[in-house]
Amino acid sequence: MNHWKPARSNPANGRPGPAVLLYLGLVALVLMSAEPALSQGNILTLPRRVVFEGNKRTQELTVANTGRDTSKYVVSVVQLRMKEDGSVEEITEPDSGQLFADKYFRFFPRTVTLPPGQSQVIKMQLNKTANLAPGEYRSHIYFRAIKDEAPLGELGARDSTAVTISLVPVFGITIPAIIRVGNLTSEVTITDTQTEMTNDTTPRLRMVLNRKGGASVYGDIQVNHVAPDGTKTKAALVKGVAVYTPNTVRRFHCNLDTKAGINYKTGKLSITYSTADDVKAATIAETELILR
Repeated sequence: MNHWKPARSNPANGRPGPAVLLYLGLVALVLMSAEPALSQGNILTLPRRVVFEGNKRTQELTVANTGRDTSKYVVSVVQLRMKEDGSVEEITEPDSGQLFADKYFRFFPRTVTLPPGQSQVIKMQLNKTANLAPGEYRSHIYFRAIKDEAPLGELGARDSTAVTISLVPVFGITIPAIIRVGNLTSEVTITDTQTEMTNDTTPRLRMVLNRKGGASVYGDIQVNHVAPDGTKTKAALVKGVAVYTPNTVRRFHCNLDTKAGINYKTGKLSITYSTADDVKAATIAETELILR
């Protein structure tokens, strides 16, 4: 178990004590690591996806409590379908061409209780994969925070005739767990690019990502505006854009920067879809849109 604690100073000399240094070390790891973290509510996880391929048989995930209270986290598996607009929904049966991965890996522990500022490693291991047919298998690891309930004796006296409603938010993060068997490839093309104005104030870029092949794709989309004189200005950057198998189409849009004084009626937009910063840099697809 890897632990890190809230920052404390050493009162004897005014310098940071070991707890401070350990805390800052993990924060620096999260900020600078090639495997970026996901965070929502009071949960932070590292990395943001798991891929088993080649000879890789084990993986480690880290879940951290970034809140102010002790929290219990339940780790489970869910099956998700990606829609064409990039949203997901939970399913129980795979779509045509979709393969679930949960039967072929195991992980432990499945419940974790963490005080504020502490973390826990979740270990994952492949299981029963010797006879798997070639293909990509995908399920999602679900980290869910459960708020500790106060004991009844601590609630204090209440009016028994009153109706009390307590709304407690439940925070969770899902991380894709992918098993790739065989020599899988994928190709992506970008089509149907167009710009539009939303609310008469914000320029927006629309496009379609077309995927073919046996593997999902995951990366970042960067948009640069190239003025007629050749001046290049970053107009948008969206990280973590996925197109999961068996989907062949994802309809994507993003708002464009309005602070740089870009004229979106002249020049062109250079659009690049590239691998995320946790893998070797490579261009997945690119195109240009002439502006008029």
